[in-house]
Amino acid sequence: MDRRSFVIGTAATTAALATGQAAAQEAYPSHAVTIVNAFPPGGINDIVTRPLASTMEPILKQPVVVETKAGAAGQVGAQVVASAKPDGYTLLSHNTGISGYEEVDKLFGRPVKTKRSDFVTLARLVADPVLLLVNADLPYKTLKEFIDAAKKPDSTLVFSSGGLYGATHLPLAYLEKATGPLKLRHLPTNGGGPAITAILGNNAQVTTQSVSATLSHIKSGKLRALAAFSAERSKFVPDVPTLKELGFDVEYYLWVGIFAPKATPAPIVTTLRSAIKQAANSDAFKTVLANAGQELAYLDGPEFQKFWDEDGKRSDEAVISIGKQ
Repeated sequence: MDRRSFVIGTAATTAALATGQAAAQEAYPSHAVTIVNAFPPGGINDIVTRPLASTMEPILKQPVVVETKAGAAGQVGAQVVASAKPDGYTLLSHNTGISGYEEVDKLFGRPVKTKRSDFVTLARLVADPVLLLVNADLPYKTLKEFIDAAKKPDSTLVFSSGGLYGATHLPLAYLEKATGPLKLRHLPTNGGGPAITAILGNNAQVTTQSVSATLSHIKSGKLRALAAFSAERSKFVPDVPTLKELGFDVEYYLWVGIFAPKATPAPIVTTLRSAIKQAANSDAFKTVLANAGQELAYLDGPEFQKFWDEDGKRSDEAVISIGKQ
């Protein structure tokens, strides 16, 4: 073989290898995708994320695994994904509580561990109306009766949440801004599920939780919903008045969104957005939501980002409000 033939052959081989490597890199996804659920079983994230994952599998043609990483009102899971390799194989299922983490760290004078800019928004799935709920053994039948009792200096009422400054703690700040301070002791747990367990066991007497996470307990008569934080009554609990109907200018939703780590390549983000959109709008997913007392409130990545920017400002205000108490 002469030198010219060798050079041409070597160049051709190198080009073929480069093309093969590029094709391999572009073949996303080539193995299982993990969605980290930042909250324990039984809460809204668990209810929404598992059926989404199973619906995504035939679209991506790869397993989509839900892995629970709960703790610190969702911060543990958020930190896991924020520090994950941005290759599209580790995603995050989180909710409203993710918006205020940076402000919470600043409030306590500690290094900021996760901030909103650590993530790429892929989709918002639901925006679940939040309810003010009491244990059904309590005598309160109306919001006024509860507020009157909660304002008494000798009140022994305990409020359970999914974690300090988390998505089910912030609604209390909104409510107190409208009603004035309430004499409630706070029982923070590590997620919506444990917070609901606390009120069912009467270790707490009041909580703010989503419709979907508590609908079965309301129907069974174990919990009583006194008011909804939504702009309109939920069709799943149509007898429960909104706070606005009752004279309080308060509106709050517990939304669930899917995120990727920042710096995830644009083509992978596009693939994921497309798969999530397809799965979320499928009849199978919508049926699961309806059976859980949920409705799809889908926002694609860019629209979700705009929503999150505004929602984040409101969350920051609520965190600061709680911190001043």
